Amino acid sequence: MADSRHLPETRDALRVERLGKRVPLPSGELTILEGLGFTIPRGEAVAIIGASGSGKSTLLSLLAGLDIPSEGEVQLDGEPLSGLDEDGRARVRGEKVGFVFQSFQLLPSLTALENVMLPLELRGDDDAEGPARAILGQVGLAGRLGHYPRQLSGGEQQRVALARAFVTRPAVLFADEPTGNLDTRTGQAIIELLFRLNREAGTTLVLVTHDEALAERCNRVLRLDSGRLVSA
Repeated sequence: MADSRHLPETRDALRVERLGKRVPLPSGELTILEGLGFTIPRGEAVAIIGASGSGKSTLLSLLAGLDIPSEGEVQLDGEPLSGLDEDGRARVRGEKVGFVFQSFQLLPSLTALENVMLPLELRGDDDAEGPARAILGQVGLAGRLGHYPRQLSGGEQQRVALARAFVTRPAVLFADEPTGNLDTRTGQAIIELLFRLNREAGTTLVLVTHDEALAERCNRVLRLDSGRLVSA
C-alpha cells in the first residue's frame, strides 16, 4: 500500500497569501494592494472586478510574476514566485502562463502564423508551425495566416492573440480587459470564443474586467475596492 505522505498534492492553480504592493512617491508611500488572500482551483474561471484604480491590473501583474509584491506570496501552479529571480519567473510564465491583453500586443513585423508560432519557438518546441496552424483554424483564421496585424481587423487581431495565448496549452490564462478596444458585437464574439477555448483546454482563466455581466459568466468574482478584497 502506498504511503499517502508521498502522494502528490492536488495543487491550486493560484494561491495568494497576505499579498501587498506599495510604491514610493515623493509625497510618501502609496499602497496599491493590501492583505489579499485567496486560492483559485485548477480549471476555474475567475473574474477580478473593481473600479478604475482599485488595483486590478497590479494584481494581475503580481499573479503572473510580471511584478513582485512588497509583501506576501503568490504560488502559480505550485511554484512560489517570490523565491525566483526574473529569469526564473520568465521560465514559469513560458511554461505555465498565457496572456490576452486589451491592446492585442501582436508583433507588427510578424504574420498571424508567425505571431502564434513565437511562444512555441521561444520554448524550444520542435514543431511550432503545426500547432499554430491548427489553433488559428480553431479561431476561424485559417485563411489569414500570412496576413500582418495591420491587415487584420481589431476582432481578427484579438483572435490571433487568443490563438497565441492558448497554443502553449497554459495552466493559467490571464486576460486583461480583452474586449476593451472592440465594439460590442465583436467583443461579444471574442468572449464567446475565449470561454469556448478555455472550456475545451481545461485552462484556469483569470479575467480582469469592469464589465459586471462578463464577470458573472465566471465561476467566481473577486471584487477589489481601494486595494482590498471585499468579496471572493
